[in-house]
Amino acid sequence: MKIAVVGLSHKSASVEIREKLSIPEADLEGAIGKLHSYPHIEEVVVISTCNRLEIYAVTKETERGVGEIIQFLSQRSQIPLHQLQRHLFILLHQDALRHLMRVAAGLESLVLGEGQILAQVKTAHKLAQKYKGLGRLLDRLFKQAITAGKRVRTETNIGTGAVSISSAAVELAQMKVEDLTTQQVAVIGAGKMARLLVQHLLAKGAKNISIVNRSQRRAQELVGQFPNANLPTYPLADMMKVIAASDLVFTSTGATQPILNRQKLAESLSQSQSLMLLDISVPRNVAGDVMELDNVQAYNVDDLKEVVAANQESRRQMARRAEALLEEEVSGYMLWWRSLETVPTISSLRNKIENIRSQELEKALSRLGKEFADKHQDTIEALSRGIVNKILHEPMVQLRAQQDIEARRRCLKSLEELFNLDVGQQYS
Repeated sequence: MKIAVVGLSHKSASVEIREKLSIPEADLEGAIGKLHSYPHIEEVVVISTCNRLEIYAVTKETERGVGEIIQFLSQRSQIPLHQLQRHLFILLHQDALRHLMRVAAGLESLVLGEGQILAQVKTAHKLAQKYKGLGRLLDRLFKQAITAGKRVRTETNIGTGAVSISSAAVELAQMKVEDLTTQQVAVIGAGKMARLLVQHLLAKGAKNISIVNRSQRRAQELVGQFPNANLPTYPLADMMKVIAASDLVFTSTGATQPILNRQKLAESLSQSQSLMLLDISVPRNVAGDVMELDNVQAYNVDDLKEVVAANQESRRQMARRAEALLEEEVSGYMLWWRSLETVPTISSLRNKIENIRSQELEKALSRLGKEFADKHQDTIEALSRGIVNKILHEPMVQLRAQQDIEARRRCLKSLEELFNLDVGQQYS
């Protein structure tokens, strides 16, 4: 098996590094195409979220394929290799499988059990398929990982409670200001994470929430999901005016460069006004220089760890049960993968027997005469196919299900010798 994952996450890299390696959805087609063009990479899927960038690949030769991925990341981020490598993790073969299962289940998330990551894994799979990065091995792996993620959420309670970056951001805000009901709140953005922000803010009692977004249609769609709340919307051109009237601002947009910085805030805020900014975007929406302003408090996704820590202990108990479920899914994938080496022998055997069947059927029909043959050919053909399929079915099922690798290989060799099959070197 030559499956590898190269990546980094909130565990290994700060938000400053992660934003340089983030691959927006609009860039994914080019990124997958570039990776797929390398000589040692056969399949590729990219997962890019606010807390991780992971590239899964099937390689022709592991060391060279991994090297090509790291070179791609260095060139894209403009981070020299010697600096980048300290932030990267590399997992191979079964470790790579297990890691993807854990990611899909939310066990690798900043917020243990986070629900949004499963949708992000589904999107990564869908886009890799769309942009021709997928082959048989990663297609099956991602489908199995999605199944694993669903099982963990169905069969454990790990997904209950505050389990998203958005909910953690709202909890952090509540810790800092105590009473959200008195705060004038602005949410910049109208995507999924912004929707979750609004949902959790309303649940915590926030009453004065304004939505700022480039697309007013998207903003209205978001507002439409909360018919009982009064949520005024504003175009991006009014952003600084809305911020100047706010106490608390959450940013969650897909911008690739900061939309707020020290200069913009200094020009818009009075000296006596205090403002709290919570930026849950990667790349960051809020530039680091805003911290130079005495009247501004700014937090990003890396600052959510103190909130997350308070919720983690109860989830760790559930995670142990989830680990056992994931091992079942890893074993299921490995069983399928090992069965692939039976395919060439089975195909060769089927082809040989089909040729024999066709030749013998042709002889029999010619002896029966044209009138009889024309009238009954379909019936006789179905009969001969049915006999062949029934004879082959049970041995093929048993062969694929054999978990002892050496025993299965001995069976394959015996079949090749007994039936004089020309399969070639199919396994190592």
